[in-house]
Amino acid sequence: MLDVALLGSGGMMPLPKRWLTSLLVRYNGHSILIDCGEGTQIALRELGWSCKPIDTIFITHFHADHIAGLPGLLLTMGNADRTDPVTIIGPKGIGNIVRAARTIAPELPFETKAVEIRGAEDSFSAAGVTVTAFRVNHRVPCYGYKMEIGRQGRFDVERAKANQIPLKFWNPLQKGAVIEYEGRTYTPDMVLGGARKGLKVVYTTDTRPTKEIAEHGKEADLLILEGMYGDKDKIDNARANKHMMMQEAAQIAAEAQPKEMWLTHYSPSLIRPEEYLDELRKIFPRVVAARDGRHVSLLFEEDAADEGEMR
Repeated sequence: MLDVALLGSGGMMPLPKRWLTSLLVRYNGHSILIDCGEGTQIALRELGWSCKPIDTIFITHFHADHIAGLPGLLLTMGNADRTDPVTIIGPKGIGNIVRAARTIAPELPFETKAVEIRGAEDSFSAAGVTVTAFRVNHRVPCYGYKMEIGRQGRFDVERAKANQIPLKFWNPLQKGAVIEYEGRTYTPDMVLGGARKGLKVVYTTDTRPTKEIAEHGKEADLLILEGMYGDKDKIDNARANKHMMMQEAAQIAAEAQPKEMWLTHYSPSLIRPEEYLDELRKIFPRVVAARDGRHVSLLFEEDAADEGEMR
């Protein structure tokens, strides 16, 4: 199960009941944070979730509405007696951002590691999740993030027997071990069936539409995209400042066909994003005008089927 929570859905400036950009993902007792705008900590507390398990923080870009909450978050994590390192990943220059944050939060009981994204696309492993950073089209270097959890095949008893694998090796092979024994090499594929469908979440904020967003978002379980403006008269603003219209986000979703798409990163002038849903759902029917605190628990296919049967 993968928990996803949109902590802040605002762009540029915080508003009452709308904090600035932030997303939290939880998996296997660990958490990944993407961006850390003002209000991130308050949004976490409103959900009843903790910042202490955050092992990795990904930053999309260095505009203040995406990073201004970082020093305070690090201080709170330190006050929660965290001692494990925290890795902060972002565009070139992320080391400068982390050093600046540490001038405000100089005495932390844990190490902070800054890691730069290299090139137009880069991959990382965080909390058992494969995270792919891909460059988008904003006024400054900016990245979207694809988070994937693969799933190996089920243990296949008949396959293990057919390969004449000793019983004592079944469990370690299922867990990924490669075993040399009496002149033979045993590998996990000798006891496992075909790979099962995993989970995929894709998140982008400040950008013009790009083909890479649709490519990475292809058949995602959840696609989260910027919907800066809904009023079509704002298209010149969107183009000039390299933001995305709600309608453009819906068109990307129509191409990528995720199970669901959430809009986020609204302009302060966009008070009621849900007013545009009738229009947007003609383009892509499974679009949600997400608000702060919206969260979902994504299940692997067979787990979802089992839950459906129990109901």
